[in-house]
Amino acid sequence: MTHDATPALELAWREHWGRLVALMVGQTARPDLAEDAVADAFAAAARTWPRSGVPASPGAWLLTAARRRALDVLRTEAVHRRKVPVMVVDADLRAQAAATTDPGAHLADERLRLIFTCCHPALAPDARVALTLRFVVGLDVPDLAALLLLQETTAAARLTRAKKRLATAGIPFVTPPPERLDERLDVVATVLYLVFTAGYHPGPRDRGLRVDLGDEAIRLVRLLDAQLPGRAVVRALLALLLLQHSRRDARLDAEGGLVLLPEQDRSLWRRDEIAAGLDVLGSLPPASGLAEEYRLQALVAAEHATAATPADTRWTVVAAHYAALEAHTGSPVVRLARAVAVAEAAGPAAGLALLDGLDEALPHHHRLPAVRGELLLRLGRRPEAAQAFGRALELVRSDTERRHLEARAAAALAEDDADRRA
Repeated sequence: MTHDATPALELAWREHWGRLVALMVGQTARPDLAEDAVADAFAAAARTWPRSGVPASPGAWLLTAARRRALDVLRTEAVHRRKVPVMVVDADLRAQAAATTDPGAHLADERLRLIFTCCHPALAPDARVALTLRFVVGLDVPDLAALLLLQETTAAARLTRAKKRLATAGIPFVTPPPERLDERLDVVATVLYLVFTAGYHPGPRDRGLRVDLGDEAIRLVRLLDAQLPGRAVVRALLALLLLQHSRRDARLDAEGGLVLLPEQDRSLWRRDEIAAGLDVLGSLPPASGLAEEYRLQALVAAEHATAATPADTRWTVVAAHYAALEAHTGSPVVRLARAVAVAEAAGPAAGLALLDGLDEALPHHHRLPAVRGELLLRLGRRPEAAQAFGRALELVRSDTERRHLEARAAAALAEDDADRRA
């Protein structure tokens, strides 16, 4: 008898991947072995569960399978080295677990411990981010590339370099002591924001919203706030995530289609989370660095969250916040967002002007030609709008966004045909 174990496997991946990798890293101090062992455990589950049924405790089953796989690898390595008797490998694994668990005891949560461990200063910042998203969330190369706005070859190279660096440089893969946590805080905050963003970022395979990732990111930020109270970057990030997460129930329609902010049913927004986010935001003074970046983003989110209707949105205020954010970061993605706000506040021509020069900075970002198409359409320049939407369709990786862009391109062409007939 066979069972459909696919839903259980997908749920187990979402709920247990990061925790299992964290536990295996704690027991082996070898991230490559930990990840491979957990991946092999899921492969074993895919073979076994359809025949025998889903176990009562999928996480425990997977952990046992991962530990067995790790032991098999350690035994094989011991035999090849011919230095360590096979019978003591189990004891060695237990010793490694004892040696590598205690240094992280000040961080009670396994995933938070793993994030701090991955964000080692010996790794380049972009490599730390890629490595942590792989280990903690289980993002594969296509999803990682889409999230970080990279080509897949570039994302794969970052992961490979980070793993090789860990393997060859003798970097101790352990949680930093309490007095060293602040040294990694900005990178940890960046990773947590990207974990959150991954839940809302349509990947190449359109798995739908990952609300669980948003929940998990907020849970970890709250834990971090309790662990390191009063840190501006953590408080600003918490405000931002609460305000953005409050809109989750209105982001997709019943068929899974994308619902843009102006069309969202605002009665579905979580008012308690908006209030909590505004409360945190109200206590934040102007800051510096990453904390100020998150504070300015939270101010934008607050403007949207407090507007009773789309017409009530204070677009001049939103545009001013984006201008300050662009001055702070120099980010072309922020310039793109600012162009949208300026178009709402001062007209599509003003927004379109802000897109000049962005093609070189964002050559693979489908939202640049998509925004350009919308603004050209508002200006009545329909052939140019259709061309811009066509360029966006060449770049988009998500089927959900593709369907939206196809509809907008069709609308531009239809209106153009109607104008010619008239």
